Amino acid sequence: MKYVVIGISALFLIAFLLIAFVKNNETYSYKVIQKFDDFEIRKYGSALFTSVQLDSGKYKTVSSKGFKILAGYIFGDNEREEKISMTTPVTMDLGEKMTMRFLVPGEYKRNELPAPNNKEIDFEQVPERTVAVVRFSGWADDEKIEAHKIKLQEALAKERITPLGGFTFMGYNAPFDPVDRRNEVMVEIQHDHK
Repeated sequence: MKYVVIGISALFLIAFLLIAFVKNNETYSYKVIQKFDDFEIRKYGSALFTSVQLDSGKYKTVSSKGFKILAGYIFGDNEREEKISMTTPVTMDLGEKMTMRFLVPGEYKRNELPAPNNKEIDFEQVPERTVAVVRFSGWADDEKIEAHKIKLQEALAKERITPLGGFTFMGYNAPFDPVDRRNEVMVEIQHDHK
């Protein structure tokens, strides 16, 4: 019984340390331009991402495959076997083709990154953009993501703001993180800064 208690305590300590580590990762920075009841408008600067294109399908299946590929790269599956820090959020375009992206830590320039061993991985410079974002908590799944996408569409229509493209899901937590889960759905918009 003593060893069971010690084992469970050790697992909780490891989980706590991993959760604390993930919550302190570099995050895709933005400036809030305007807040509404159901969403906010943000300005993101240009940023470099690793990305992988995936077939469309169910969020759980597609996101697991994409995460495995990109996590492999940052955990050392690259020409230099170099580990690269995890960042947040993990983003995934929602559409016929889904693209998952990991933000490249700010300390790297494109020409300094090791080449991926997996040829499905690409590097993408995302330009500065203005987006509308709706936030939700809990575990993300297809139904919740779709519901918040619709909520954002309706809120934008109410404010007469037109989306410029497809929607993107953003997840901020590690898959094993059970508390304070942060999820968002965003879409680029045309916005006059008032």
